[in-house]
Amino acid sequence: MIGRAIWFGALALIAGLTLFLQLDKQSETTPALAAAVPAPLRDFAQTRVTLAALEAGDPAAALAEAKMLVQRRPVPAEYLSLLAIAQARAGQADQAALTIQMAGKRGWREPLAQEAVLRLALSAGDTPEAARRYAALFLLPTTPDKLLEDFGPQVFGEQGGLGRATMIDIVTGGERWHSLFLRRGLAVMPADAFGEIAAASMERGAAFDCGVLDRAIIGLRPRDAAAAARLERAAVKACG
Repeated sequence: MIGRAIWFGALALIAGLTLFLQLDKQSETTPALAAAVPAPLRDFAQTRVTLAALEAGDPAAALAEAKMLVQRRPVPAEYLSLLAIAQARAGQADQAALTIQMAGKRGWREPLAQEAVLRLALSAGDTPEAARRYAALFLLPTTPDKLLEDFGPQVFGEQGGLGRATMIDIVTGGERWHSLFLRRGLAVMPADAFGEIAAASMERGAAFDCGVLDRAIIGLRPRDAAAAARLERAAVKACG
């Protein structure tokens, strides 16, 4: 009799655990379910709980939830970003700066971290690092063009400067996104910076699609004739 009771109790425990684990997974797409998952069993649900705490405006609660999230899932960069936000709102500015830098190094596809590290780099006068983070945001299709437009003059404002030199290195080595650079760069970067970076990249061996390059020159000419002329000279050598 006791054995049967233990057996049914075990089955009930397994069923309960299975239910809560299913709720945890479902909370990824249905945030309202997150609160129903017991704290020790939260995985996906912990992300939702952390976001809710941040939105609620309770810095201490948000920080506690964010720390728990990172303890359970320490690898993803986006969770470090949430921890950095919670630290900043709790008045822990130095810790937040370190955390967001860790997130930025770990996750090139985490836009919040990349933007935050870009801002930190600009504040510290580290233009090459700012250019690398700009490039990371540039490659993400979800990054608003307005954001790239706003940061462009700060990162690439100096002719022949370190920001442009760093971007030239990145573009030269990024064969798979040359056409993207020509199309999006023309739209979001300062005209003279775009022309200098594109021309210098070709002079260092970057092989752009000649048709896309011609369209970029035509689009650049009304905005900056001198930059377009330099880019056209480089294009003639590369495309004939």
